[in-house]
Amino acid sequence: MHRKLSGKRYSLALMAVLMTGGALAAQDVKYNFMPGTDFSKYHTYKWVTIEGGAHPNQIVDAEIKQAVDSQLTAKGLTKTDGDKADLYVGYQIAVDKEKQWNAFGTGGARWGGGMASATSSTITNGTLVLDMYDPTTKQLVWTGNATKTLDPSGNQEKNQKNLDKAMEKLLKNYPPKQK
Repeated sequence: MHRKLSGKRYSLALMAVLMTGGALAAQDVKYNFMPGTDFSKYHTYKWVTIEGGAHPNQIVDAEIKQAVDSQLTAKGLTKTDGDKADLYVGYQIAVDKEKQWNAFGTGGARWGGGMASATSSTITNGTLVLDMYDPTTKQLVWTGNATKTLDPSGNQEKNQKNLDKAMEKLLKNYPPKQK
């Protein structure tokens, strides 16, 4: 079930963008791209807002963009605020909640019974979707998403480090190798 975020819950979106403690291997990262796209022609990019997409507060927005900027710069792209960008980049976030059932039992057939109990807990999963558009053709040319179970940390430096690692993992295969 998707829920709209507001106010302080947008701060939780910082965690939703994979800034949690724990192993990065547990992140689910996927990407796709438009076949036949010549990614070598993209040298500059500009941030755009995805209309209707969920976005966090200004602080978290800046942290997300900083993490992506760092990766795109390492790939040889230059950020611009001008209208002549080769590529438009935008993102949105989502937080989902789902039930997890935890069961515990004792005894069994040997003793003719036993005790069992089951409890439920709510798991929060955060997803960041990063999209890249060709402004000339107005077409989506690359999309990627990263999803992780949330375990919020109050340490802002640790959160930023984890976000940086998550964006590195997400953009590892950008530009995509084409056959």
